[in-house]
Amino acid sequence: MTSHSPLTSNHSPIKWGIIGCGRIAHRFMLGLNSLPDNVLSASWSRRAETVDAFVAQYGGLACTSVEDLLASDIDAVYIATLPNSHAEYCIKALNAGKPVLCEKPATLNLPELDEVLAVAREKKLLFMEGMKPPFFPLYRKLTEYVAKDPIGRVAYVRAGSSVADIDPSHPNFSYELAGGSLMGIAIYEAYLAIAWLGEAKEIQAMGYIDDTQIDMFSIFQSRHQHGYAQVYCGFDLHGKGDALICGTLGNVTIHKNWWNPAKATINYLDGRTVVLDEPFTDGGLNYEIAHFAELLRAGEVESPIIPYAMSRGMIGMIDEARKQVGLKFIGE
Repeated sequence: MTSHSPLTSNHSPIKWGIIGCGRIAHRFMLGLNSLPDNVLSASWSRRAETVDAFVAQYGGLACTSVEDLLASDIDAVYIATLPNSHAEYCIKALNAGKPVLCEKPATLNLPELDEVLAVAREKKLLFMEGMKPPFFPLYRKLTEYVAKDPIGRVAYVRAGSSVADIDPSHPNFSYELAGGSLMGIAIYEAYLAIAWLGEAKEIQAMGYIDDTQIDMFSIFQSRHQHGYAQVYCGFDLHGKGDALICGTLGNVTIHKNWWNPAKATINYLDGRTVVLDEPFTDGGLNYEIAHFAELLRAGEVESPIIPYAMSRGMIGMIDEARKQVGLKFIGE
């Protein structure tokens, strides 16, 4: 599906506006600054001192409100706030006529995502969730390799991570900001399961919520169109952070940290072992930014790699897992 874009007929730089100037926005800038024909034009954050410091470091205009940012001379918006505000800012940006790249998870839940997608469709504007793993060179190389030298019918995916050394001040520990391990970590595993196994048909989840009111550790298993997945995520255990993909003729291990993939080992049933080593550069977000920019210049409104159906499937899995774990956010 395509829509006319003023960028399709010239080679002028894509001027970006950033909503939210926290941790992930700095990593976004590391990637953006490595790409030709992409520039930061304007930024806004709820705290004036945060956006002032951000602009002092990276340049561009410091906006005093989200409305000022959306009215400025920008071609696209990157939303780098926390999940509880994603839907609000996505809808505002799309209604202002701006294509949107939104940090994962795209929204708090599936109903919110459907609201965002309805506006994107109505406005015929590009919207994409920033789910980074499939854009990394290693992941692309892996999918290309197994397409030529298959591991057979893939029917099982196991992935997970538990990160025990996150700073307690991190927003992942905030109930009010829609934190928790399912939202912060398992959304990546949901991507991997759907990408290799298809749509989720059934989920069984359990986990525990501590005095922070968010899930500190959760596990779930899911039945998919083409097989089964098992996932774990947490903040108080030291997990491994790799992923396993099993087929009838072999298996793939994507080594830690699999969501920033740099190395994979393919073990074939016939005894062969293939190691793929593909380091990434500039923080890794540069690859998804480049994909988004390419779509924008081509006048596309939906990514073939992270299409709307993928985003719906991922947050749908997290919604069901949260429901079974007992994690319900404010306003739901």
